[in-house]
Amino acid sequence: MKKLFAIVLALAVMLSLVACGGGASKMTMGTGGTAGTYYAYGGVLGQYIKNHAGIDVVVVSTDGSKANIQSIDAGDYQLGTVQSDVLAYAWEGTRSFESEGKIDSFRVVAGLYAEAVQLITMDPEIKSVADLAGKSVSIGAPGSGVYFNAVDVLGAAGLTEADINAQYQSFADSTDALKNGQIDAAFIVAGPPTPAITELCTTNDAYLVPIDGEIADKLIADCPFYTKHAIPAGTYPGQDADVTTVTVKATLIVDAKASEDDVYNLTKAIFDNASAIAAENGKGTELSIENATTGMAAPFHAGAAKYFAEQGATVNVG
Repeated sequence: MKKLFAIVLALAVMLSLVACGGGASKMTMGTGGTAGTYYAYGGVLGQYIKNHAGIDVVVVSTDGSKANIQSIDAGDYQLGTVQSDVLAYAWEGTRSFESEGKIDSFRVVAGLYAEAVQLITMDPEIKSVADLAGKSVSIGAPGSGVYFNAVDVLGAAGLTEADINAQYQSFADSTDALKNGQIDAAFIVAGPPTPAITELCTTNDAYLVPIDGEIADKLIADCPFYTKHAIPAGTYPGQDADVTTVTVKATLIVDAKASEDDVYNLTKAIFDNASAIAAENGKGTELSIENATTGMAAPFHAGAAKYFAEQGATVNVG
């Protein structure tokens, strides 16, 4: 009877610990579509967080950046992958978040990899952003991330939508329109190499137009979520030299209410295992303390800040 009582007592203690939150932490991570980089990369990150931080991460497919921010705000998710510019719009209550207002229920964990603003053309007359004046240019769907990125770049070059023949097309429609001579150039925002651009450069005499110099400097001064980035030579067929452009960043965010210990441990799990993560997903090669801690318009979680401080990097904490 004593033995039976001891077993029952042990089970009761275990159940009470679980009920009071004594078990392992659990988090749901919003990513993107199942065919996209966010979902695949999120799956890798989730596994390393689970194995090295002891946090059970459930990775789910979503509609992307805005949906992930909204779902963290609603309490449905605790982690999410988002573009750094969309993050800024949420934090400031502007652009794609203007109608619903500021959302500040999240904090930054880290920048993950570059999502380059790529300006692609087959027109030999287009050598700079300024050369887009009077041309037919795809600038993404109205209100999309690509649209706002394109408008920002045009503005830094002293142009507006009225100065071009603006077309509002998806990546696939843009590359088809370029092939068919229906447009002169297109903005595509994604981590290079981007399959749509690779295909275009393989079968056509297409090339990337640099976004650099005074245009890049003004853009970054006006919008600090942009950073400079060099797309290495050989990224695309026929690309013989590095092409300088600007990027936003794929960024990991977390519920502001998450514990400091959990966020410290998950940040450590990612960056202490960067080489192993890179072996599983090519975007892991961009994991670095510098990339992780720059170009953010919202504050970092205290747990992430603690880890980065140990690596010699200071970030804004909110």
